[in-house]
Amino acid sequence: MRLLLLEDEIMLQNAIAEYLSDTGYEVDAFEDGEEAYQSILETSYDLFILDINTPSIDGLSLLEKLQHDKIFVPTIFISAITKIEQITKAYELGCYDYLKKPFHLKELTLHIERLLKMANIQCKSVVRISKMYSYDIEKKRLLFDNVEQTLTHRQSQIINLFASNIDKVVDFNMLQHYIWDAHHVDNATIRAEVHRVRQILKENLIENIKGIGYILHRIK
Repeated sequence: MRLLLLEDEIMLQNAIAEYLSDTGYEVDAFEDGEEAYQSILETSYDLFILDINTPSIDGLSLLEKLQHDKIFVPTIFISAITKIEQITKAYELGCYDYLKKPFHLKELTLHIERLLKMANIQCKSVVRISKMYSYDIEKKRLLFDNVEQTLTHRQSQIINLFASNIDKVVDFNMLQHYIWDAHHVDNATIRAEVHRVRQILKENLIENIKGIGYILHRIK
């Protein structure tokens, strides 16, 4: 589970990052809003923890910018600010939770766990493929911008196999055994089915490995 932390108080930032890392989370920490924004454009995160008053881009403006970019990630604000107008704006922008400073670090983890449960994020179940695409392995749903995509049964099987082996080669034998229950089909038939899947995708995610199979790439 990868988290982004935006906090310009360095001692607090270090304490939060160290505590969450020890708890088992992967944390990228920033004190500057613009640097955090650039990282978000390049990396897939499961959760944002944002302070409000930060250099370059403040936390509220950052979340607003991300909404405009159609980057929707569950967000917790941490701030000493108590003005109801700013707290209200945070929720209007789509934040899930608000934690007032000072707080106990254990309290933050409780908020994170609660948020993840509310948002139904299961890192082993939901695979982030790109900024817009994700796949819910448990429910076998392909999502684009959080909207479920309509697939035929066979297309769903192919996507499920690729998403379960993201960034790994899926060879023709794997496809034959999984999609066609080990019944013999030639590679031309398999290629035709995968081609149909590639045509319905709005992004170029599947790479053909000549003579071997395919790779579904995670695009960060």
